[in-house]
Amino acid sequence: MKKSKLLNSNISYEISKMGHTDSLTIGDCGLPVPQGVYRIDLAIIKGLPEFMPVLSAVLEELCIEKVILAEEIKEKNNELHKNIIDLIKQIEKEENKTIEIEYVPHEIFKNKTQNSKAVIRTGEYKSYANIILISGVTF
Repeated sequence: MKKSKLLNSNISYEISKMGHTDSLTIGDCGLPVPQGVYRIDLAIIKGLPEFMPVLSAVLEELCIEKVILAEEIKEKNNELHKNIIDLIKQIEKEENKTIEIEYVPHEIFKNKTQNSKAVIRTGEYKSYANIILISGVTF
C-alpha cells in the first residue's frame, strides 16, 4: 500500500508522468475541461471534496515552481485566495525556495488549461476555486 498521503491512483499516476514545466489543473465543479485533456473527476456532491484538501494532498506529492490563478479570485473569493497563498508560503519555507505566482484573467486561465496533463475536478462550488500547478524539479 502507498505510504504517502495521496491515495488516488489516477492523480498519483498523472503526477508520476510529469516533467519539468508540465502543468496540472485543479478546479471547482464548474471549470470546463477542454476536449482532449484527461479529467479526474472527484466531485461527489456540491462541496465535496472541497478545493483546499485536494490542493494540499496534491502538493504533498508534486514539486512545483509556479502557480497560475485567475486574477478575479482576489476580489471574488478572497478567503480562498488567502488560503492558497498561505499554503504556497508554507511550501516555500519548508523547501527553501520561491514559487512564482501568476495572475491572469479567468478567460485566459481557462485557455491555459488546454495545456494541462490533467484537470482534477473537485466538488468545490465557490467562485474561481481553480489553480494551474507548474511542475518543478526536485534537484
